Amino acid sequence: MSSYANRCILVIDDEPDLCGIVKITLEHLKGWKVLTAESAQAGLAQAETQQPDVILLDLTLPNKDGLTLLQTLKTNPAIQSIPVILFTGADPSDDSLEFDFSDIAGLILKPFNILQLAAQITEQLGW
Repeated sequence: MSSYANRCILVIDDEPDLCGIVKITLEHLKGWKVLTAESAQAGLAQAETQQPDVILLDLTLPNKDGLTLLQTLKTNPAIQSIPVILFTGADPSDDSLEFDFSDIAGLILKPFNILQLAAQITEQLGW
């Protein structure tokens, strides 16, 4: 067991099946605590109350898109130090996606290999 076994991951994604698969896999493979939120509002509330070690953020969320949430996360002093990995099927080089790459710790594109997800997270965060 590494010192990273007690990590807490927050997945903000509006696909409940995907959240469930990520939760089961990371908890089983890594022993990480995985929180899930299916809306920007729920994700923001979880980030503030749970202070996760990293947030996996989908860019396409209902009502309030992921980019808006990313800006909120990065301007809120209570949670702005939490690294955010974009977890999306959107093309990050798309000019319509206006965000600052310095605001994110990494990028995991969907579709992704669930068995490689933990390795991608640890690699992108340098854990």
